[in-house]
Amino acid sequence: MRHADHPNAGAEPPSEALPGALPGARRGPRIVYRTARARDAADQAEVFHHAVMQGAAGHYTLAEREAWAMALPRDASAWSARQALFTTLVADCEGRCVGFLELDLAEGRIETLYVWPSLGRRGIGSTLLVHAERMLLEQGVSRARIEASAVLADGLVHRGWQQRGDDWVERGGERLYRQRLEKRLVAVET
Repeated sequence: MRHADHPNAGAEPPSEALPGALPGARRGPRIVYRTARARDAADQAEVFHHAVMQGAAGHYTLAEREAWAMALPRDASAWSARQALFTTLVADCEGRCVGFLELDLAEGRIETLYVWPSLGRRGIGSTLLVHAERMLLEQGVSRARIEASAVLADGLVHRGWQQRGDDWVERGGERLYRQRLEKRLVAVET
């Protein structure tokens, strides 16, 4: 089922909502940042699939993207199970997950970060990262780590992440390039 075909689930303000968008964010539909719920899993599957197949098209071949997309099932139950493994933050637009970040708090590691392709470059991923960094700081973690795809790496470096080397991961017989990145986390006084 395509994302646009999903029924609208409503947009009541969630009790576990995170503070809103960053100052200067573009106007448009309101995005609420919150922890994931089981009902977000189907949307997560679609966001992941489309972010890989469409959003990564300028960085990876079709064969690489197909192998990457097949690494995680396009099935809600798989993504619901991942919610039990990782702290998952979502960007919610009118009751729908349009972006998400999976975080391993104990390891100080960002596992995944995906945004619906047509909503890219609007600060959604950056805002998810800000919330993840805050959560890590609250847990006493001083350094965040990520193995970033070619889609994300340059943007993260521009946002203060340090390159720690190249990395390759195999998915479905294809070798996919990534960069190991790290960021020193500093609490910001408000």
